[in-house]
Amino acid sequence: MQCYKNGQHVDSIPLLDRAFHYGDGCFTTARIFNGNFELKELHFARLELACNCLSLDADFSMIEKSLLHLQQQYAMLNGTLKVVISRGEGERGYSLPLHAADIYVWYYPKVPQAVQPEWIESGVLNHALGLNMPHLVGLKTLNRLEQVLLRQEADQHGWLEALVSDVQGYIVEGVSSNCFIRINDRWITPELRYNGVHGVMRAKILSRMQQYQVDCEQRCIDINEIGRIQSLFFCNALHPMKAVVRLNARTLEQQPCLDLFETLKLSQID
Repeated sequence: MQCYKNGQHVDSIPLLDRAFHYGDGCFTTARIFNGNFELKELHFARLELACNCLSLDADFSMIEKSLLHLQQQYAMLNGTLKVVISRGEGERGYSLPLHAADIYVWYYPKVPQAVQPEWIESGVLNHALGLNMPHLVGLKTLNRLEQVLLRQEADQHGWLEALVSDVQGYIVEGVSSNCFIRINDRWITPELRYNGVHGVMRAKILSRMQQYQVDCEQRCIDINEIGRIQSLFFCNALHPMKAVVRLNARTLEQQPCLDLFETLKLSQID
């Protein structure tokens, strides 16, 4: 693992960093495959939106500077890149410091593997998401305690990913993924009106669905519709399709996921 702060290699984080004290910042996690920063434009656009909403003064050139250092160290970059934007150090209290944000870049090397659908067993978690402050809906902020508790419950069931509903009784997403659900031979993805993360892979898949004329509806999906699910897959920036073989021990159809993977050319993410 390597870590850079504002383009300089570091091995520690300041004690007064507001990311630690308040979760004051945002982040994104990306896949680098054979030197290609996948979905880079979508990652940067989402970070920019989050910085604007959170009033973070971030110099994105520091990400490029960190990448340049990494490229000089490795013959070929393959693995996971995590970018964390923190408001930086501040005094005690919630009032905002008036300096620029700090940008951390973590790189986790990994042996490259071709992308294929991954088949998993899954279920529906009992823990429910709350409703976000409207200003924060969709943002990937550093406050992830909900996901920590959801991951704990999913691990207790032995599920790599699981469906999560909210307090209103609507399906939202997975623990660390967005989801696409097939009901009545039609693909649907939750609308994410009140909570959830606006994932970059979700955006890419929706774009390709439009490109290849695959119909997909964005709407609220009631928890009572779970028994009608024919097919289901999860997606995030590190993997475009984790398809569910069994949901709460009920076997789902696999062929629609396979067909969609091929139609959308999800083995090729730029």
